[in-house]
Amino acid sequence: MGSNKGLDADQNGHSVTVRSDSAGQLAAAAPLSPSKASLSRSSTGNATVQETPKPKDYLILVIFSCFCPVWPISIVALVYSIMSRNSLQAGDMDGARRLGRLARLLSIVSIVLGVLIIIVYISVSVTQGHGGH
Repeated sequence: MGSNKGLDADQNGHSVTVRSDSAGQLAAAAPLSPSKASLSRSSTGNATVQETPKPKDYLILVIFSCFCPVWPISIVALVYSIMSRNSLQAGDMDGARRLGRLARLLSIVSIVLGVLIIIVYISVSVTQGHGGH
């Protein structure tokens, strides 16, 4: 009993000890306690953990691009965005990131082309309106 208390005190004192049963599995799952991690890493060390956030699927941007006149490109972007979300749920971070970037690219292309089409349409309709009178 006394040796178990000593191990528990060491565990509470943030030293990592390997024990059998569930405590050993806990030590394997989290090898460093937060205080050990903060002592062994600099203050920017936590940024490396947050440096890889979950990949974005850009669904809001894709939905916005669907209102542009170039809807076939927007629909393809929507498909890639949904595939990105599905890849993220399956745990494929690289695939989700790649598909998300492709969805973002197609959405931006759709929005730019849509704005150009609207500008051309308005300029042509204005010049035809003045030329007829």
